[in-house]
Amino acid sequence: MTTQTLTQTGTRANEGFVAIAVAAMLGLGLVFLAGFSPASALHNAAHDFRHTQNFPCH
Repeated sequence: MTTQTLTQTGTRANEGFVAIAVAAMLGLGLVFLAGFSPASALHNAAHDFRHTQNFPCH
């Protein structure tokens, strides 16, 4: 009877890095979408939300 041993070579670290990178890109995308949007309704909604969260914006 033979036994095989599987080894992990840093896949957890790589998965964590990928998850952080994807979350950062989505977050930055939302910030830039709302901040530079030509539609005033979207920009004003994001602006008002920032004020309700006590986040300074100007």
